Amino acid sequence: MAGFAYWLVYLRTGGSAVAGRPDVQAPSSAAMREDIRLSVVSTVVFALATAAVMMFQDRGMTQLYGRVQDHPWWYLGLSYAAVLVLQDGWFYVTHRLLHRPALFPWFHRGHHRSRPPTPWTSFAFDPLEALLQALFLVAVVLVLPLHFITLMAVLTTMTVWAIVNHLGPDHLPLGFPHHWLGRWMIGPAHHSLHHRRHGVHFGLYFTFWDRLLGTEDPDYGASVSTGGSVAPLPPGTMTAARGA
Repeated sequence: MAGFAYWLVYLRTGGSAVAGRPDVQAPSSAAMREDIRLSVVSTVVFALATAAVMMFQDRGMTQLYGRVQDHPWWYLGLSYAAVLVLQDGWFYVTHRLLHRPALFPWFHRGHHRSRPPTPWTSFAFDPLEALLQALFLVAVVLVLPLHFITLMAVLTTMTVWAIVNHLGPDHLPLGFPHHWLGRWMIGPAHHSLHHRRHGVHFGLYFTFWDRLLGTEDPDYGASVSTGGSVAPLPPGTMTAARGA
Protein backbone atom coordinates (compact mmCIF):
# COMPACT_ATOMS: atom_id res chain seq x y z
CA MET A 1 0.00 0.00 0.00
CA ALA A 2 2.87 2.37 0.73
CA GLY A 3 4.45 1.46 -2.60
CA PHE A 4 1.23 2.18 -4.48
CA ALA A 5 0.86 5.55 -2.75
CA TYR A 6 4.50 6.40 -3.55
CA TRP A 7 3.96 5.50 -7.20
CA LEU A 8 0.77 7.55 -7.31
CA VAL A 9 2.17 10.80 -5.91
CA TYR A 10 5.83 10.60 -6.95
CA LEU A 11 6.72 8.19 -9.75
CA ARG A 12 3.58 8.75 -11.81
CA THR A 13 4.49 12.44 -12.09
CA GLY A 14 8.11 11.80 -12.99
CA GLY A 15 9.61 12.51 -9.58
CA SER A 16 7.49 15.50 -8.64
CA ALA A 17 4.68 14.99 -6.19
CA VAL A 18 2.43 17.34 -8.14
CA ALA A 19 2.48 17.63 -11.90
CA GLY A 20 3.69 21.08 -12.89
CA ARG A 21 5.21 21.67 -9.43
CA PRO A 22 8.98 21.32 -9.89
CA ASP A 23 9.50 22.66 -6.36
CA VAL A 24 7.92 19.52 -4.89
CA GLN A 25 10.48 16.75 -5.22
CA ALA A 26 10.92 13.29 -3.77
CA PRO A 27 13.36 12.93 -0.86
CA SER A 28 16.65 11.15 -1.24
CA SER A 29 16.71 7.46 -2.08
CA ALA A 30 18.96 6.86 0.95
CA ALA A 31 16.29 8.24 3.28
CA MET A 32 13.62 6.09 1.68
CA ARG A 33 15.80 2.97 1.94
CA GLU A 34 16.22 3.65 5.66
CA ASP A 35 12.46 4.07 6.01
CA ILE A 36 11.90 0.75 4.26
CA ARG A 37 14.48 -0.96 6.48
CA LEU A 38 12.77 0.29 9.63
CA SER A 39 9.39 -0.70 8.21
CA VAL A 40 10.61 -4.26 7.70
CA VAL A 41 11.79 -4.35 11.32
CA SER A 42 8.40 -3.01 12.41
CA THR A 43 6.69 -5.70 10.35
CA VAL A 44 8.58 -8.37 12.29
CA VAL A 45 7.51 -6.80 15.60
CA PHE A 46 3.85 -6.62 14.52
CA ALA A 47 4.05 -10.21 13.22
CA LEU A 48 5.28 -11.39 16.62
CA ALA A 49 2.39 -9.49 18.23
CA THR A 50 0.00 -11.24 15.85
CA ALA A 51 1.51 -14.58 16.81
CA ALA A 52 0.92 -13.71 20.47
CA VAL A 53 -2.73 -12.89 19.72
CA MET A 54 -3.13 -16.22 17.91
CA MET A 55 -1.62 -18.05 20.87
CA PHE A 56 -3.94 -16.26 23.30
CA GLN A 57 -6.88 -17.01 21.01
CA ASP A 58 -6.03 -20.72 20.97
CA ARG A 59 -6.03 -20.68 24.76
CA GLY A 60 -9.36 -18.88 24.95
CA MET A 61 -7.84 -15.75 26.48
CA THR A 62 -9.01 -13.15 23.96
CA GLN A 63 -12.38 -11.49 23.47
CA LEU A 64 -12.33 -12.11 19.70
CA TYR A 65 -15.42 -13.77 18.27
CA GLY A 66 -16.42 -15.06 14.84
CA ARG A 67 -20.22 -15.33 15.02
CA VAL A 68 -21.92 -12.01 14.34
CA GLN A 69 -24.99 -13.13 16.29
CA ASP A 70 -22.95 -13.27 19.50
CA HIS A 71 -23.48 -9.51 19.80
CA PRO A 72 -26.03 -7.08 18.29
CA TRP A 73 -25.30 -5.87 14.74
CA TRP A 74 -24.89 -2.30 15.94
CA TYR A 75 -22.05 -3.46 18.19
CA LEU A 76 -19.83 -3.97 15.13
CA GLY A 77 -19.85 -0.24 14.42
CA LEU A 78 -19.68 0.75 18.08
CA SER A 79 -16.70 -1.50 18.81
CA TYR A 80 -14.91 -0.27 15.68
CA ALA A 81 -15.34 3.36 16.74
CA ALA A 82 -14.34 2.52 20.32
CA VAL A 83 -11.05 0.94 19.23
CA LEU A 84 -10.20 3.95 17.04
CA VAL A 85 -10.84 6.36 19.93
CA LEU A 86 -8.84 4.23 22.37
CA GLN A 87 -5.98 3.77 19.91
CA ASP A 88 -5.92 7.48 19.19
CA GLY A 89 -5.63 8.24 22.91
CA TRP A 90 -2.90 5.63 23.39
CA PHE A 91 -1.00 6.96 20.39
CA TYR A 92 -1.26 10.57 21.54
CA VAL A 93 0.05 9.82 25.03
CA THR A 94 2.89 7.55 23.92
CA HIS A 95 3.82 9.71 20.93
CA ARG A 96 4.07 12.82 23.07
CA LEU A 97 6.04 10.90 25.69
CA LEU A 98 8.49 9.59 23.07
CA HIS A 99 9.36 13.16 22.14
CA ARG A 100 10.89 13.66 25.57
CA PRO A 101 14.64 14.18 25.05
CA ALA A 102 15.55 11.14 27.17
CA LEU A 103 13.35 8.79 25.11
CA PHE A 104 13.45 10.29 21.62
CA PRO A 105 16.83 8.82 20.53
CA TRP A 106 15.83 5.30 21.61
CA PHE A 107 12.20 5.16 20.52
CA HIS A 108 11.35 7.71 17.86
CA ARG A 109 14.33 9.24 16.07
CA GLY A 110 14.14 6.77 13.18
CA HIS A 111 10.67 7.95 12.24
CA HIS A 112 11.89 11.53 11.87
CA ARG A 113 15.02 10.86 9.83
CA SER A 114 13.26 11.22 6.49
CA ARG A 115 12.49 14.85 5.69
CA PRO A 116 10.11 15.36 4.10
CA PRO A 117 8.28 12.13 4.99
CA THR A 118 6.91 9.86 2.29
CA PRO A 119 4.49 6.91 2.30
CA TRP A 120 7.51 4.75 3.18
CA THR A 121 7.76 6.69 6.48
CA SER A 122 4.31 5.53 7.60
CA PHE A 123 5.56 2.49 9.55
CA ALA A 124 9.23 3.39 9.82
CA PHE A 125 9.35 2.83 13.57
CA ASP A 126 12.30 2.10 15.78
CA PRO A 127 11.86 -1.41 17.24
CA LEU A 128 10.92 -0.16 20.72
CA GLU A 129 8.27 2.16 19.32
CA ALA A 130 6.87 -0.61 17.11
CA LEU A 131 6.63 -2.81 20.21
CA LEU A 132 4.86 -0.05 22.13
CA GLN A 133 2.21 0.38 19.42
CA ALA A 134 1.82 -3.37 18.89
CA LEU A 135 1.15 -3.86 22.60
CA PHE A 136 -2.04 -1.82 22.27
CA LEU A 137 -3.41 -4.18 19.64
CA VAL A 138 -2.59 -7.19 21.80
CA ALA A 139 -4.16 -5.62 24.89
CA VAL A 140 -7.36 -4.49 23.18
CA VAL A 141 -8.32 -7.99 22.00
CA LEU A 142 -7.82 -9.26 25.55
CA VAL A 143 -10.30 -6.84 27.11
CA LEU A 144 -12.77 -5.71 24.43
CA PRO A 145 -15.07 -8.09 22.51
CA LEU A 146 -14.24 -7.68 18.81
CA HIS A 147 -15.40 -9.54 15.76
CA PHE A 148 -12.57 -10.64 13.48
CA ILE A 149 -13.99 -8.37 10.76
CA THR A 150 -13.86 -5.42 13.16
CA LEU A 151 -10.24 -6.14 13.99
CA MET A 152 -9.33 -6.32 10.29
CA ALA A 153 -11.21 -3.06 9.67
CA VAL A 154 -9.20 -1.37 12.43
CA LEU A 155 -5.89 -2.65 11.03
CA THR A 156 -6.84 -1.54 7.51
CA THR A 157 -7.88 1.90 8.75
CA MET A 158 -4.63 2.24 10.68
CA THR A 159 -2.57 1.36 7.61
CA VAL A 160 -4.40 3.60 5.15
CA TRP A 161 -4.57 6.51 7.59
CA ALA A 162 -0.85 6.32 8.36
CA ILE A 163 0.02 6.40 4.66
CA VAL A 164 -2.30 9.31 3.88
CA ASN A 165 -0.95 11.28 6.85
CA HIS A 166 2.58 10.96 5.45
CA LEU A 167 1.81 12.14 1.92
CA GLY A 168 2.67 15.71 2.87
CA PRO A 169 0.56 18.84 2.31
CA ASP A 170 1.84 19.42 -1.24
CA HIS A 171 0.82 16.04 -2.60
CA LEU A 172 -2.94 16.62 -2.53
CA PRO A 173 -5.09 19.61 -3.53
CA LEU A 174 -4.36 22.51 -1.20
CA GLY A 175 -7.93 22.60 0.05
CA PHE A 176 -8.07 18.87 0.83
CA PRO A 177 -8.08 19.05 4.66
CA HIS A 178 -9.48 22.55 4.98
CA HIS A 179 -13.16 22.14 5.62
CA TRP A 180 -15.28 21.25 8.65
CA LEU A 181 -14.09 17.63 8.61
CA GLY A 182 -10.46 18.72 8.54
CA ARG A 183 -11.02 20.46 11.85
CA TRP A 184 -11.61 17.13 13.55
CA MET A 185 -9.76 14.52 11.47
CA ILE A 186 -6.00 14.35 11.06
CA GLY A 187 -4.76 14.50 7.48
CA PRO A 188 -1.50 15.13 5.62
CA ALA A 189 -1.45 18.88 6.25
CA HIS A 190 -2.02 18.40 9.98
CA HIS A 191 0.59 15.65 10.42
CA SER A 192 3.19 17.24 8.16
CA LEU A 193 3.44 20.09 10.65
CA HIS A 194 4.48 17.56 13.28
CA HIS A 195 7.40 16.48 11.10
CA ARG A 196 8.44 20.14 10.81
CA ARG A 197 7.72 21.25 14.37
CA HIS A 198 8.18 18.39 16.79
CA GLY A 199 6.25 20.02 19.62
CA VAL A 200 2.82 19.96 17.93
CA HIS A 201 0.28 17.48 16.52
CA PHE A 202 0.73 14.14 18.27
CA GLY A 203 -2.58 12.44 17.39
CA LEU A 204 -3.26 9.58 15.00
CA TYR A 205 -6.86 9.90 13.78
CA PHE A 206 -8.52 12.85 15.49
CA THR A 207 -7.44 16.37 16.38
CA PHE A 208 -9.33 16.72 19.65
CA TRP A 209 -6.47 15.60 21.91
CA ASP A 210 -4.16 18.20 20.37
CA ARG A 211 -6.87 20.84 20.70
CA LEU A 212 -7.77 19.87 24.27
CA LEU A 213 -4.20 19.63 25.57
CA GLY A 214 -2.78 22.64 23.74
CA THR A 215 -0.54 20.91 21.21
CA GLU A 216 -2.30 22.04 18.04
CA ASP A 217 -0.44 24.63 16.00
CA PRO A 218 -2.55 27.82 16.08
CA ASP A 219 -1.69 28.55 12.46
CA TYR A 220 -3.31 25.28 11.43
CA GLY A 221 -6.53 26.02 13.28
CA ALA A 222 -6.75 29.48 11.79
CA SER A 223 -6.10 28.11 8.33
CA VAL A 224 -8.84 25.50 8.56
CA SER A 225 -11.37 27.94 9.97
CA THR A 226 -10.76 30.39 7.12
CA GLY A 227 -10.56 27.73 4.41
CA GLY A 228 -6.95 28.53 3.62
CA SER A 229 -3.87 26.33 3.45
CA VAL A 230 -0.93 25.75 5.73
CA ALA A 231 2.11 27.42 4.29
CA PRO A 232 5.23 25.24 4.25
CA LEU A 233 8.19 26.26 6.35
CA PRO A 234 11.47 27.20 4.67
CA PRO A 235 14.18 24.52 4.78
CA GLY A 236 16.08 24.28 8.03
CA THR A 237 13.43 25.83 10.27
CA MET A 238 12.23 22.61 11.88
CA THR A 239 12.93 22.76 15.56
CA ALA A 240 14.85 20.06 17.39
CA ALA A 241 12.92 17.50 19.35
CA ARG A 242 11.98 18.85 22.72
CA GLY A 243 10.03 17.80 25.73
CA ALA A 244 6.31 18.36 25.38
